[in-house]
Amino acid sequence: MSKYQIFGGKKLNGTLEIDACKNSILPIIAGSVLCKGVVKLNNCPLYSDVIKMCDILKTLGSVIDYYQNTKTLILDNTNLEYQFISNELTKDIRASIFTLGPMLARFKKAKISYPGGCQIGQRGISTHINSFEQLGVEVLQQHGYMYCKCKNINQKEIYLDIPSVGATENLMMFMCSSFGKFKIKNAAKEPEIVDLQNFLNKMGAKISGAGTDTITIIGVEKFSEVEYTPLADRIITGTMLIAGAITGGNITLKNCNPNHVGTLIDILKKSGCKISKTKNSIHLICNKKLKSFGKIETLPYPGFATDLQSQITTLACICSGVSLIKENIFECRFRYVPELIKMGAKIKVNGNIAIVEGKDELFGAEVYAPDLRGGVALVLAGLIAKGYTTVNEIKYIERGYYKLEEQLSKLGADIQKID
Repeated sequence: MSKYQIFGGKKLNGTLEIDACKNSILPIIAGSVLCKGVVKLNNCPLYSDVIKMCDILKTLGSVIDYYQNTKTLILDNTNLEYQFISNELTKDIRASIFTLGPMLARFKKAKISYPGGCQIGQRGISTHINSFEQLGVEVLQQHGYMYCKCKNINQKEIYLDIPSVGATENLMMFMCSSFGKFKIKNAAKEPEIVDLQNFLNKMGAKISGAGTDTITIIGVEKFSEVEYTPLADRIITGTMLIAGAITGGNITLKNCNPNHVGTLIDILKKSGCKISKTKNSIHLICNKKLKSFGKIETLPYPGFATDLQSQITTLACICSGVSLIKENIFECRFRYVPELIKMGAKIKVNGNIAIVEGKDELFGAEVYAPDLRGGVALVLAGLIAKGYTTVNEIKYIERGYYKLEEQLSKLGADIQKID
């Protein structure tokens, strides 16, 4: 199994271009099913989750080409056919649920095994299912899969019980090809929702309101071929900012949107980092001992992202003073903490709250990534730990970070991937 070996103590310096967002690319790939033609996506790294989503579309008959030198993904969905999406295809990727809406829109039915992905909480799909049932979709759940069939779509307005990103996106993709005018209320507001709206509208959809809690959709009959560049990954942006801060570095991130990580920037400034920004770049300098940022809690966007919680907790491990981190989104987000404790971190977890007492240093150790974001938190710890750190189970990390070892090496980190 592949692993990272890191020799800590190197300050990060230099400039890095941020790749397109995994959490935008995945629903966009699913949404391409609506187009009976070619969809071209630019700056699209082959995250392992992207490969798995492409495998699902290949099962439906999509002809897919990828050009490594330009990171261009081309999907020809001209001749798709209805197929069962089996457990073999869904067991390792939660985003497989995104195919439900587009398949219902194109084939009027869908049979999909339950999605897998990182085990960071219950992450149920009940909001997806309940919303489709409210619309009039017939849903049968049995033997580990769901079979959905369009009947009479008689409900035009859906109020989500929680502002679920995935359910919002699934409904958008289904409604935009259904007859009539629809509204999604209590919709998620994440930038990835806006990005999906922009992509679908470029194909011919009529969607407005993404980024607010009410999205309005007018169904259309036909979608055109399109070329599109997904937005930059705000979680990678945040991870790299924390990497620069934790190592006392001097880094510039390009091709990113500072507004998407505004809450994190405020936290890093409070801890002692100097940060400047332009419309699409961020410059961070950290040349002194960082202090505690106090208390933070994860919240839906524009609050502090749960996908940055493990990284900021790692930063707290070397800040002077005590920090408190409250996790409000997923109940199993602290599975990485025992691994940090192996490295000398002083952390106490009580339910959904972690209390971190900062120390002067961490120590290298052999650790295991429990999930995607928890895994990258261990990499950050390895960057500052004395001696060597080995991070195992990096298959989780590669779901959302493309060639992370190369990205960090560009900034001066001593890290290598060992297969």
